[in-house]
Amino acid sequence: MNQPMRSFVPAEMPDPAPYHLLTSIVAPRPIAWVSTISAAGVPNLAPYSFYNAVAGFPPTIMFSVSYRRREPKEKDTLRNIKETGEFVSNVVDEAMADAMLQTAVEFSYGISEFEMAGLKSVASVDVRPPRIADAPVAMECQVTQIVPVEGATNVMVLGRVLRFHVREDLYRPELGLVNTVAMKPITRLGGSTEYTKIGELFSPVLKQEGKPG
Repeated sequence: MNQPMRSFVPAEMPDPAPYHLLTSIVAPRPIAWVSTISAAGVPNLAPYSFYNAVAGFPPTIMFSVSYRRREPKEKDTLRNIKETGEFVSNVVDEAMADAMLQTAVEFSYGISEFEMAGLKSVASVDVRPPRIADAPVAMECQVTQIVPVEGATNVMVLGRVLRFHVREDLYRPELGLVNTVAMKPITRLGGSTEYTKIGELFSPVLKQEGKPG
């Protein structure tokens, strides 16, 4: 039986209702735990759930940074990226969820979230920002585009992956894949405190259509 539908017009909804509705619909969303470094050499770390892969050749990812709305101001991540043109996207696994939340707090510029969250960093190979030592996967990236989102307080950052770091036990050499279930990534849902884990793994079956003739 068809259920009745409700319709919403974003322009007619009170703020921030459109944001909450959107983020509960476009879900689950992967989390880019982005590490950057300032021109002065101070590292920064922050999570972003407006994030995804956008190209495979060359491998390219994107994440979206929003300005502070009440006091329009660049976040440290965007500021650092504009200065250095580099970042590292680290995967957040279940064991690091609490530390990730600590780095979501807006600290004053110049304070290292690595230190505030008690996270060990390790030097990257091809870029200046460090990566999280215990992250199961990390991708060193060079910024290729910074695109303001028209009419929004967001800026989309695209980066080309220069190097993948994959924990040895997660790599499946026979397929060239990561064991995503074993990686145990957490993903974002709607609301400020709703996250989820990887659920049941399944493979859809394509029905064979009969050929004419």
